[in-house]
Amino acid sequence: MPPPYTIKCPARESEAADFSHDMTTTSKLIRARRFLPLFVTQLLGAFNDNLFKNAMVLFVVYGVYNSEAAEARFSAMASGIFVIPFFLLSALAGQLADMRDKAKIIRVIKFCEILIMVVGGTGLALAWQHVALDTLAIPLMLLALFAMGIHSTFFGPIKYAILPQHLREGEVLSGTGLVEAGTYIAVLAGTIVAGWISVNHAAVMVVIVAIIGYLAGRKVPPAPPMCAPEPLDYHVVRASIRLVRTTLSDRRVFLAVCSISFFWAIGTVLFIQFPPLTKNILSASKEVASLFLVIFSVGVAIGSMAINALLKGTVSARWSPLSVIGMGVFLIAFQEVCAIWPRNAGPNTLMNVGTFVVQPLALPLLGSLLGIAVCGGMFVVPLYAFLTTFVDKSQTARTIAANNIVNSGAMVVGALVTGMMTMLGLPVVQQMMVVAIACGASAWLGYLLYRAEVAARTA
Repeated sequence: MPPPYTIKCPARESEAADFSHDMTTTSKLIRARRFLPLFVTQLLGAFNDNLFKNAMVLFVVYGVYNSEAAEARFSAMASGIFVIPFFLLSALAGQLADMRDKAKIIRVIKFCEILIMVVGGTGLALAWQHVALDTLAIPLMLLALFAMGIHSTFFGPIKYAILPQHLREGEVLSGTGLVEAGTYIAVLAGTIVAGWISVNHAAVMVVIVAIIGYLAGRKVPPAPPMCAPEPLDYHVVRASIRLVRTTLSDRRVFLAVCSISFFWAIGTVLFIQFPPLTKNILSASKEVASLFLVIFSVGVAIGSMAINALLKGTVSARWSPLSVIGMGVFLIAFQEVCAIWPRNAGPNTLMNVGTFVVQPLALPLLGSLLGIAVCGGMFVVPLYAFLTTFVDKSQTARTIAANNIVNSGAMVVGALVTGMMTMLGLPVVQQMMVVAIACGASAWLGYLLYRAEVAARTA
């Protein structure tokens, strides 16, 4: 017999039904052949990128060089080598993805990844044996890193542009959120595994993961071009300028790209600041800096999934201004905790993870960092979905490619701004406040985007 005095709340029942629907959509997508192979392929690619890159950098920095200047130069060179293809080849990658079958391109890209990782794995194996380090091992690893940058440049536009082609209208936001969350989890896993296993094991693993990724890529359903094929423009500089200018001529796309670029600039500054802040302000070891990366990656993944539940599958920038404001508030909280963190009397003693997490201020510090990441995920995921759904399907890959070009530039600017603040003597803790203030500009862009979105709906 039902209990007496049962009171029903239609609003709450509706919210519960919407949430249940969102979770059902997500669970169906993760099992669907039109999505699962792509999800696995991109997840393995991101994992392999970070496994190889971190295995290489960690070994060279800790096992080859003993000079801080040499280590800094190598890290900067590795970062630059990986980013260069995004500047040079994104326009060509976008054209190719829109003019050819995306599934066929995925298979070619993933096959090339096997060859790239054979070269990179050989470099790692030679480095492990300390054979021809400067003349062969390191050049092979850097060559493979550059090739993986090309791999990511060509795969990046496809993994987002293919979603509107394979998914239904109400599934695109869920699919984008899953791709974004999966990417961050893969980045996290690759980074952690690179620190746990030896270089010779990494040399074998990167090849095995590349083979599995190729097999998964072969299962991606066909995604033929949505427009008549046009000649490709191989003049990379001219094509890049033309692509960015044409893509950003739409006000909504312009605002979305600028907002995403602000996010990546802010993220670049944060990732640059984590190691010196951890060592010099928090008196903690490099394992604690890795813990920060873990929390940041998990937080972005949580935010990616949470925003889908809030928007109930609708692609909208509605929550973007509030999300980035929340990101700024948590940044200020993080900065304040760092400012009052007790300084370690012994400069040569760094806390390990176990000692760090029991400190009185550790919980608010890690909580504010998690808040930054969750708000960041909530901010950026709808914007990526926006780029793939508010343009014609024949233009989605080129739109993402143009976004990648601008994002890469923003990341370089973020790194340069960080370097300038450091040269001017601004303490790392105060640099965090500058980043928090920059969130205000990003919130304004998000607000303008939402206004443009509303205006387009009511027009």
